[in-house]
Amino acid sequence: MQDTVFNALADLALSTTGQAIAPSKAYLMEARLAAIARREGFGTLEDLVHCLESRQNPVFRAEVAAALLSRDTWFFRDRGSLETLLRTKLPYALSASPSGRVRIWSAGGSTGQEAYSLAMLLEDDPLSGAKIEILSTDICKQATEKGRLGIYGHYEVQRGLPIQRLLQQFSRLDSGDWQASEALRSRVSFRTHNLIEPAGGLGKFDIILCRNVLSGMARPARVRLAESLANQLSAGGTILLAEGEALYGLTDRLEPSNDLRFGWVAAGTANARAISAA
Repeated sequence: MQDTVFNALADLALSTTGQAIAPSKAYLMEARLAAIARREGFGTLEDLVHCLESRQNPVFRAEVAAALLSRDTWFFRDRGSLETLLRTKLPYALSASPSGRVRIWSAGGSTGQEAYSLAMLLEDDPLSGAKIEILSTDICKQATEKGRLGIYGHYEVQRGLPIQRLLQQFSRLDSGDWQASEALRSRVSFRTHNLIEPAGGLGKFDIILCRNVLSGMARPARVRLAESLANQLSAGGTILLAEGEALYGLTDRLEPSNDLRFGWVAAGTANARAISAA
């Protein structure tokens, strides 16, 4: 790949999604943009970049930028963290909610496996009858639409989804793909959203999952995302990051949770909650 092509695509990713793509990852650009290039009839990525620069089509630019992001996700990813989150934080969120409703946000949720995993785990929870809303957002329209339809290929359902869950809550389509049941799909909603843009329109959330997102971002984008997460977190709410991710130095409004690994809460509440629980 020519340096000019890589730089143009890397600049697009950085300015649009905050993602910092190193030159050593140039091969990922080719893989992630292959489908768009074939669809548009581009012989090379140089042709694609020329189109981006000459036509100035904001919709196409947004699609290309979204395609450059990693879509690597699977069902029940780090299941232990999900189960601990629901076991320790959900009862507190329900008791603190004036309306008796809890809102959960899967931020950067890709094609929805994380959100559906939460919905399935909640079915096993004693609090399964509570009013719990799950929203999954992603910058990619194609990803959110795939999640909304709940249709996954054979390889995708093999990644983390137990066979019992597959047979109970998914049906086999004529295409060979699997689709989540209508009941399961009704428990999750999907919206397109860019995480480095304000999220006020999404409302407040009692639990926010933002896993394997921060690590790929440049620092300015991480700062913006940290502030956005703080803005959307309800009083007493919890944010769950992935292993190796942290918000140190990005915002003074959030601090590590004392009772949840990789968890973050509003500054000043971690110790108070621990004392209250004691």
